[in-house]
Amino acid sequence: MNAYEKRMLAILAEGAAKYGFVSVKAEFEAEGTRSDEFLRLLELARRAGLKVALKIGGCEAIRDLIEARQYGVDYIIAPMVETPYALSKFIAAKDKVFAKDEQADMSFLFNVETATTFESLEKLGEVAQAGNVGFVFGRVDFAGSLGHDRSFVNSDAMADYVNAVAKVAHERGLELVVGGGVSPDSVSLLAGARAHRLDRFETRKVVFDAAVVEDGRAAAGMELAIEFELLWLKNKRDFYRGIAEEDATRIAMMEARQATIKTAEPA
Repeated sequence: MNAYEKRMLAILAEGAAKYGFVSVKAEFEAEGTRSDEFLRLLELARRAGLKVALKIGGCEAIRDLIEARQYGVDYIIAPMVETPYALSKFIAAKDKVFAKDEQADMSFLFNVETATTFESLEKLGEVAQAGNVGFVFGRVDFAGSLGHDRSFVNSDAMADYVNAVAKVAHERGLELVVGGGVSPDSVSLLAGARAHRLDRFETRKVVFDAAVVEDGRAAAGMELAIEFELLWLKNKRDFYRGIAEEDATRIAMMEARQATIKTAEPA
């Protein structure tokens, strides 16, 4: 492990012990996590005794589900599920790839991240309950679907939307996770959802046990999660920079040789 990774591991261990860290998170969807990156994240998580959450590329991304099974992922999230039919496709896909005994040790969830999804909330709750699939409320994309920017994610109006989903999750006995622009300013909104049902909340790279919003640990944990993400991005940058530059010397030599050959050719 390099210096970045050692510090990231220390952050995860501290977060798990003190601040409710339960999982790290990657995305095959918007983040476009590559296999080599994911393997590094997986090693950090397992060394820290944490679970791994993965957002796949779509409701019926069979290859992503197969890879998630190979990696041993604990939480799988399907994005952009806007209709009950799309949700039924996700449920059929996860049932095709994962045996029932494997699913017993995992959680499958889908994103509530657009106004269109919200309009079908009751029917989606019914389908989700039948398929044992929980909710992830993605507040940034949801705000965008309403024509708002990120400043809307901690508003009273957003709290009303989140609470509505929390109530359905409570009524249906389904997990609820809230993400999208999570910061210390989100604690009040998260606590409000927790009064109905909130199992976890997430930053870009870290998933928390929602119990920490009740005992004052959430803000400090979020600061650690931000440090973890920054180190992750720096480590990723340096890794790919090294790959990009590993042949630079030989490329320069070959270009010089080519130029010499061309100069030596008769006119």
